[in-house]
Amino acid sequence: MLTALAIQHFVLIDNLSLSFDKGLSVFTGETGAGKSILLDALSLVLGARAEARFVQKGSEQTVVSATFTLPKTHPAFKLLDEQGLSHDDDLILRRTLTKDGKTKAFICDQPVSVGLLKSIGDTLVEIHGQFASYSLLNPATHLGTLDAYGKLQKQVQEVAKKWEKYQKAKQEALDFEQELQKQLEEEDFLRADLDALDKLNPQDDEEEKLTQRRTELMNAEHIVENIQNACRLLGDEEQGVLRLINKTENQLLNADKITNGRFENELKSLTEAQDVLADLSSDLEHTLNDLGDTSELPLIDDRLFALRDMARKYHISISELPAFRDEVRQKLATAEHGTQKLADLKKEVEQLRQEYALVAQTLSQERHKAADSLDKAVLKELPDLKLEKATFKTQVMDLALDEGSVSGLNQVLFTAATNKGSDLTPIHKCTSGGELARFMLALKVNLAEDNQTTLIFDEIDTGISGATAASVGERLARLAEKHQTLVITHSPQVAGFGKHHYLVQKADTENATLTSVHQLDKAGRLEEIARLVSGATVTDKSREVAKELLKN
Repeated sequence: MLTALAIQHFVLIDNLSLSFDKGLSVFTGETGAGKSILLDALSLVLGARAEARFVQKGSEQTVVSATFTLPKTHPAFKLLDEQGLSHDDDLILRRTLTKDGKTKAFICDQPVSVGLLKSIGDTLVEIHGQFASYSLLNPATHLGTLDAYGKLQKQVQEVAKKWEKYQKAKQEALDFEQELQKQLEEEDFLRADLDALDKLNPQDDEEEKLTQRRTELMNAEHIVENIQNACRLLGDEEQGVLRLINKTENQLLNADKITNGRFENELKSLTEAQDVLADLSSDLEHTLNDLGDTSELPLIDDRLFALRDMARKYHISISELPAFRDEVRQKLATAEHGTQKLADLKKEVEQLRQEYALVAQTLSQERHKAADSLDKAVLKELPDLKLEKATFKTQVMDLALDEGSVSGLNQVLFTAATNKGSDLTPIHKCTSGGELARFMLALKVNLAEDNQTTLIFDEIDTGISGATAASVGERLARLAEKHQTLVITHSPQVAGFGKHHYLVQKADTENATLTSVHQLDKAGRLEEIARLVSGATVTDKSREVAKELLKN
């Protein structure tokens, strides 16, 4: 719901701030007072094309901001969330336009593109009139509108789910079939590759281990020398560590005998050290024997060469060879068993196709019923809207199963004819101006939509008066029970149905002619509706008529 509109330096508007509420708001004023300027300003902040002429003469820029209070489920919030923009329940749109034609857009004080501003604006306001009509005139919206009227959202969701499952399975089967065909064509090559890989038998981390072992062998001479020195230091008969420990043990044994076992613990520790060092000496001897044999080196070089050659053949690293072998094995298995799997996948696709067909055909039947009901409801409205010669038809076209989509097996088009005997044509091509707005009104009052969009009707009373105008006003009031509705009107009958009344006036000042807008109280409404009844001169009789209109 639009709750506030602020306009600065826009054409004839110097500084204007308006607040709005639920229900039907009417705007009246003499011809040329500036009612269309209000629509231009609102359209600008909703993302419409900016023109330098909008900037008030003598000003550097114009600024228009609009505040909307919305339910948390409003689609505008989803668009903002997708863009990563923060927001509150109050959504504030702002647009600036400089005199040289440069424009900037903001949502909740965050800079955005004009494209995003327009996308958001399209979810907030619909304008219907002689020069602007949105939403229902776009054939792309007709299917969703009919589903909303028929309250078919659950069925639509079920069809969408079945479609998505069907399409996913269909794509999986197609992908598998293409891969299978490719693998069958390459089966001989794959088998030769697997034989070669199995013969080579690459292991995980093998390159690292071989390289490390090769380095050890190539450095064997230096390593042997170090280990030999270590063995000599441990086992030399005169000065080796073990010989020295043995001498130390003899000295402690003598001391232990003299002291009646005082050095028993020390002797025990010394014995343990002897055992550890003896084991170490033995291990080093074994290592020395192993390192002394470098005959393994050519074998390692041959293995590394074979691994690198195989990796180069498949343009991968040596470390990737084991996984590549598993991949080749899997492809062969697919080729060998894929025919049956493909048959199973296709069987599943056909089953899902039939499930989709069942729910889509059921939805189609419900759409035909809803279309008949909507046609009757709209046709019932037309005579009172001075469209008694017009007709309306919701065309529900059935599609073949292979032409289906996530929306089902239908295309929907609203068609109309304004003259008796004329052929039905798409609704946006059959009429224009006030007639078109009244057609939209006849549709809107019958559609079961939630109160998430502000509707604006401009000059909907063009060419009508009396009872027809009263019928229009009554339907606008009904519509305003579901949607916040704003109407620009010259009709006293329409104005009489307003819950809120705004007067648009133009006045000359010392330096310029300016447009102003004021919300009228009860007395002000009476005078303005009386003016609409009688023209320039308000009479007592016109006031009586105005009282009667307001009373009704």
